[in-house]
Formats: sequence, C-alpha cells, structure tokens
Amino acid sequence: MGLLVGSFCNVCVGRWPHGESVVSPRSRCPKCLNAIAWYDNIPLLSWLILAAKCRHCKAPISWQYPVVEAITGVLFVMVYLRFGMTVATPVYMLLAAAMVVVTFQDLADWTIPNEITLPGVPVGLALSVVAMMMPSSGLRVIHPFDALAGIALGFSILYGLDRIAILILKKPGMGFGDVKLMAMLGAFIGWQGVLGTLMLASVLGSTIGLSVILYFKLKGTPDAGQAPDETPDAEGEPAQADEESDDGISLGAHYLPFGPYIAIAGLVYLFVGPELLALYLQSLGPIS
Repeated sequence: MGLLVGSFCNVCVGRWPHGESVVSPRSRCPKCLNAIAWYDNIPLLSWLILAAKCRHCKAPISWQYPVVEAITGVLFVMVYLRFGMTVATPVYMLLAAAMVVVTFQDLADWTIPNEITLPGVPVGLALSVVAMMMPSSGLRVIHPFDALAGIALGFSILYGLDRIAILILKKPGMGFGDVKLMAMLGAFIGWQGVLGTLMLASVLGSTIGLSVILYFKLKGTPDAGQAPDETPDAEGEPAQADEESDDGISLGAHYLPFGPYIAIAGLVYLFVGPELLALYLQSLGPIS
C-alpha cells in the first residue's frame, strides 16, 4: 500500500507546482507524451525492469520515482509497527505520505503545496475531537485545545521569525509555506510537538546550512539572485525556478528550503517525541 501511495505522491510532486490535475490525464512520458501502460507503472519494479528509461522513446526516467515510492513504503511499515491496529495508523500513514510530498516538492520547486497544508489544519483539529471521544484511538493529540494551541503556536513562531527577518535583515526569512506547514503539523502533534519539531528542524537545517555556506565560500558564491540548480522533477523534467528566486532566494544566497527539515522533524516527533520528552524530564530528577 505504501508503494502505491508513493507512486501517487510522485504525481502530486510533478503536477501540483504547475497547477495540473492529479487525476487526469493518465501518467505519460514528458518527452514523447505516450501514456504509460499499467505494466510499466508498477512501483519500483517497472523502473528497474525498464532500466530507468521510457519504453517508447528511451528518455531517462527520474530517480525520484523509485526513491519516493520506497521511502513512502518504509514509512507505512514504520507507522504500522509503531501504532498497530488503531485509528491512528491510517491517519499517520497519510500524514507521512503528505510529508514525503512536502519534502520533495520543496526541494525541487521551493514551494509547499497548499493542497496539503490548508485542508490539513481542519482535518487535524477534527481528529483531536475523535481522539477525545475514543481514548484507544492511538492518536497523539487527544484534546481540541491541544490541537488549537499547536496550530496557533506553529503559525505564530514561524510567522514572527519571518517578520523579524524582514524588519532587521531587510530580506525574506521564513517562507509562508513553512508557516502553514508548521500550523498544520501543530494540529496533529500539539503545542509540545511544535516546540520539539522546531528544535530538531533547526538543528538539522543549521548543520546542513553551514555545510552549504562552506561549500559556496570554497567555490566562490554565485550571485544572490541565481536560481536553484535545475534538478529533475517527478515527471523527469528539470524543475523550474519558482517566483521566490526573484527575491534572491537561492542556495547561493545562503537560503535552504526549510520544509523538508520540518517534515522530517515532525515525523521523528510523531514516532518517538513524547517518549524522548518523558525520558528527558525524568533525567532532570525531582524539582523541589
């Protein structure tokens, strides 16, 4: 099931940035435009059997296809092993798939899909009501107030950081897609999850960000307005620079898409966050 959903995630990553439907038309080769037959669209296997080339025109098929499918499949297994046969399992499987889409779309297009973040907020809030009425649901957030606090805190922290960056540095700080993503995750993991996710995401982003800055300093930093390097999108085509590149948002300008780090950190908290927090508080000992 995870592999099949991962295949659909590829469609979302490839089409949503261009405003295309994920329902029609059928999957097709972006080079020769031939429709892909069902036997050439089997997750993982078809990519291997076809040697990563279109059956008709022999154009290369992006490595992103099998990677997204495999990651989604592994995440589905991890969710099942962690939450078992509970209401939480299908919910968190879909949340994990959503984070896969967020990660790869932000890396390729520097955008986070509203198709996930905007409906995700009310869905997460509604699930907190379900959890309140079903104590055995396995859901992390078990009260609507916790979900509302997570939404408010996730939105306000990143929005505030963006305003401060604009005021002091005179340039964009956090993208508004990150703000909406953090608010959505807050609905699923609560206010404590927001704080834990932001801490972990900041550590991940800082570590990788310093490496990127060092890399560009060693090779000579390009113009701040340079767009991100073109990388294949989910349809095998080079991803186009988004509108944010006009504001100088690029790797060369020491910007990094923050969505992937939020998504990874959010999933880490989903799996082990409360347990790690409990261990940390226990290690502090009794407070007099």
